[in-house]
Amino acid sequence: MSDDARGMPRPWRDVLAPGFTTRFAPSPTGRLHMGHVVNAVWVWGLARAHGGRVLLRIEDHDRGRCRPEHERAILDDMDWLGLVPDGISTADLRAGASPQRQSDDLSRYATRLGALERAGLAYPCVCSRSAIAGASPANDAGRELRYPGTCRDRGIDPSATPARRIRFEDGPVESFVDLRLGACAQSPSEQCGDLLARDRGGDFTYQFAVGVDDLVQGIDLVIRGEDLLESTGRQIRLAPALGAATPPRFLHHPLVRHADGSKLSKSAGDSGVRELRESGWTREAVLGRAAQLGGLPHDGAALSLQQWVDLFGDDLSARG
Repeated sequence: MSDDARGMPRPWRDVLAPGFTTRFAPSPTGRLHMGHVVNAVWVWGLARAHGGRVLLRIEDHDRGRCRPEHERAILDDMDWLGLVPDGISTADLRAGASPQRQSDDLSRYATRLGALERAGLAYPCVCSRSAIAGASPANDAGRELRYPGTCRDRGIDPSATPARRIRFEDGPVESFVDLRLGACAQSPSEQCGDLLARDRGGDFTYQFAVGVDDLVQGIDLVIRGEDLLESTGRQIRLAPALGAATPPRFLHHPLVRHADGSKLSKSAGDSGVRELRESGWTREAVLGRAAQLGGLPHDGAALSLQQWVDLFGDDLSARG
């Protein structure tokens, strides 16, 4: 194994017991780009090579940015790429309401948030982002604002705002082993402070919604990009509050980046799968390029579905 990949477990069968469940969870705020395909390569590759299941989840909790036409385009691109989920299919989602679409069952989030509030673990918060920024500058790493607990003990009338935060007590460090990066430790209370579960517009946040979904849907391995590594500790902290006996395990894969180091973005229209299709790329060419960009031991040549899965055999050695 190369020095760049020294955090990766080998062989995979030692850490991935058959029957694990992971998920592919696009948000319909735009079309699929190459960054999503990299994630899909890791998700389906590990699952198909080692006896796991892949659930498809449409993460449309952000009602202001998500669009039905983007969801349809995502499902079309998934079909073209040959990404076949287990359980509910792309056809099922096209047919109508589904528990795998967040907006079709918002009650599951409201129920669990209500239980946390009754237990004294969640509270109303009227703070705006600008108010938080003024009261508490970005943490030492400079990556995010830390909520200073302004509303924690103010006894705000619940009818004053739909926004709710979950108490993250000071002190405890969440230690975990990332299946690619190795041992990690994070302190959610120092990183973000009390976690925002629902915002002032009434939308449930990503951090809270995916915590609920991973529990309800039995996800025991979360495979996602390195940009979300810093939020893993808070996901682990949240899991027992939601009723999970154990939190999922996590694997964070490399991101696809521009030459200046910035990551690909749907909002910037980067490397859309639809555009690649229309310019003559084959499915195999897209998968091969995604495997290379995702740090796998591959030169970027076209890959069949079986060749792609074979990259995740027991002798896998990926590049950082």
